[in-house]
Amino acid sequence: MLPEHLQRQLACRRGNRGRFAPSPTGRLHLGNLRTALISWLITRLQGGEWLLRIDDLDIPRNRPNAEDSILSDLRCLGLEWDGPLIRQSERRGLYASVLSALRRNGRLYPCRCSRRMLADVSAPHGATAVYPGFCRNRASGWGAEQGRLPSWRLRLRPGVLGWSEQLAEHGNLAAETEVGDVVLRRADGFLAYHLATAVDELALGITDVVRGCDLWSATGPQVAVMRELDGEPPQYWHLPLWLDEQGQRLSKRDGGLGLDSLSDQGLDAAAVVGLMAASLQLVPPGSRLSSGELLQDCSLDRLQAVLCRRA
Repeated sequence: MLPEHLQRQLACRRGNRGRFAPSPTGRLHLGNLRTALISWLITRLQGGEWLLRIDDLDIPRNRPNAEDSILSDLRCLGLEWDGPLIRQSERRGLYASVLSALRRNGRLYPCRCSRRMLADVSAPHGATAVYPGFCRNRASGWGAEQGRLPSWRLRLRPGVLGWSEQLAEHGNLAAETEVGDVVLRRADGFLAYHLATAVDELALGITDVVRGCDLWSATGPQVAVMRELDGEPPQYWHLPLWLDEQGQRLSKRDGGLGLDSLSDQGLDAAAVVGLMAASLQLVPPGSRLSSGELLQDCSLDRLQAVLCRRA
């Protein structure tokens, strides 16, 4: 369960809350910026608060000045957030306390399977591979063996993990056969993405998670952690990805699709907002408008209808 003071905090929280949670691994590209815009619109159209969280726990992947560029790009597009900036790196104590509680309650077990050992565990038709439980009932300590520490996995309870999808059918996955025991602390000592994300969605009172459909497979593991903490998952909006002319998803490695490069091509903030909105057929091609003007010209029903057509 979450620490008691956070349970009390959640019990008093009302209203809608959205969030944008980029990792500081490079400049945001058009797809990232469009996700931020849609998340901001969905939250504002519900009269809610929109939070900005920097998911910076994976230190080796962080890039210098990436956070500053993220903040600058969002402000340039008029996507102002509510409250102070949230950094996951400053919340490690919270994640560690949740992890310790789960271990004390016998909900975790050490796993010594390496990536190489699991490489042969295949998933049919491109589905996400499910951990087969090699270490689930293995007698093993928590210390190092042969110079290597174990990862820590959550022992999932049998049953169906369900969540609300706003752009597709509701999520329903069998915990044991379609999700598998989730890693919450990696063997290198880093806290896992699924743990931090799930704890934050609950602790920050997030009601709407808007993100790319490439993260749909992450929902089952995160909902599993939330259920273990007696929390109710938010509703999810998994957006279609923005593809380039070759049908490939945009990447931060493509330096030509960031706000700075678009500015060099003569596109100001109003043109970029128009480009993003036109890509979803919210406005005609070539439109120029601010995020605030788009907000005034849109409704939640219309936005959801447009997104559902493209999902």
